[in-house]
Amino acid sequence: MSTSAPAPARRRLGLLVIATAQFMVIMDTSIIGVALPKMQADLGFSPEGLSWVFNAYVVAFGGLLLLGGRLSDLFGARRLFALGWAVLLGGSVLAGAAGNATWELTGRAVQGAGAALIAPAALTLLMMLFGSEPEELTKALALYGAAAPAGGTAGVFLGGVLTEYLSWPWVFYLNVPIAIAVLAITPSVMPAGGQRRGSVDLVGAVTVTAGLALAVYGIVRAPDAGWLAAETVLAVGAALVLLAAFVAIQARRRDPLVRLGIFRAPDLAAANTAQLLLGAAWIPMWFFLNLYLQQVLGYTAFPSGAALLPMTIVIMIGMIALAPRLIGRFGPKALTVTGLVLLAVGMAGLAFVRPDGTFWVDVLPASIVAAAGMSLAFIPSLGTALSAARPEEGGLASGIVNTSYQVGSALGLAAIAALAAVNGADALGDPVTLTSGYSAAFAGAAIVALAGAVLAAATLRKAPKPASEPAEAGV
Repeated sequence: MSTSAPAPARRRLGLLVIATAQFMVIMDTSIIGVALPKMQADLGFSPEGLSWVFNAYVVAFGGLLLLGGRLSDLFGARRLFALGWAVLLGGSVLAGAAGNATWELTGRAVQGAGAALIAPAALTLLMMLFGSEPEELTKALALYGAAAPAGGTAGVFLGGVLTEYLSWPWVFYLNVPIAIAVLAITPSVMPAGGQRRGSVDLVGAVTVTAGLALAVYGIVRAPDAGWLAAETVLAVGAALVLLAAFVAIQARRRDPLVRLGIFRAPDLAAANTAQLLLGAAWIPMWFFLNLYLQQVLGYTAFPSGAALLPMTIVIMIGMIALAPRLIGRFGPKALTVTGLVLLAVGMAGLAFVRPDGTFWVDVLPASIVAAAGMSLAFIPSLGTALSAARPEEGGLASGIVNTSYQVGSALGLAAIAALAAVNGADALGDPVTLTSGYSAAFAGAAIVALAGAVLAAATLRKAPKPASEPAEAGV
């Protein structure tokens, strides 16, 4: 199949498939939330082990994204996109059919590995389809970005519906018909993508994934084991050693998983830092807002999912209608910084939630401000990170920016959860103490977002090229 741009109708269908991919890989992080208590009862998870139903997916996803980007460059984006869906399908069947905790976590890790192949290939395909038309590229990135919060909200709602009216395995089986449909349509709507010679750095992939997994494990366990306990120190210390070894391996290899020189591209490191801190702030806020709605305000699955719809609507309007226009007028740096500041303000507002609060007073106003900030910061930082790379390294750039966001999400959630636990977030049945813990979580997320704004203001160039301009950023 030719790698030239397909007909407009086919290209729009391709964008829909790419947006569906983004929707699904994010939905799979959120759809399990409501199902966790029943999974714990059926599969015998310990309270500590239960968190790994989420972490197994996110760590495999974040840890293997760089490998996914590299494979996309070597073997073609369309081929890796399809392979990722096949792996996700297999992991979903395994997770749904699991009869014990071990197989459940294995299935979730396989799902995460599939998502790690899908995500960078999807972004590479998007750049191939729209990279030659700056205005269309910005619109396509906006729809791609809006699919993420839509997937997160849909996951919460669908998880409640499926768990209540069917059974918890259906939160995984839902992926099967969608994956089959995507696999059927991909060959006819996606460009094949260029292939190039090179080797696959499996040692680097294993090292970085193990390092990230140990870092998340150490931070998650710290509130129970103690921050200075041998278990915590060994886990975090080993993580730092492995991550340092990964950098050393990349520096020595002739054909590395990550060419370290790519970070010399103007704004690439700065934009990825913004994405990392955006994920580290947004995901914990979303996680603990769900808990506040259900465990303090007493919402069940249906109203809890509905309570997140205003945020989703604001994000989708902001990403699709506002961000593309504002990028052209003010530039990506100004919009990234402004968005992160608004996100921090919204989260600071949520830090004042009350045990006897209401959705209309304690949640809605601040969550709308936070959602507006997310919608303004995500698109320009994503576009800047993608546009900074050389054309032949589009898959790598996609893998790096996805890794930044997912690693930020995993480590941010682990750290903020530890902060919340210390302040009472584990006191189930005590709304006052729970609220204290959740308030600390929102305050911590606000500090992370504010740090992101300060770093973006200091490190992004004052007059970078708008993310929509560089046609050569595609693969």
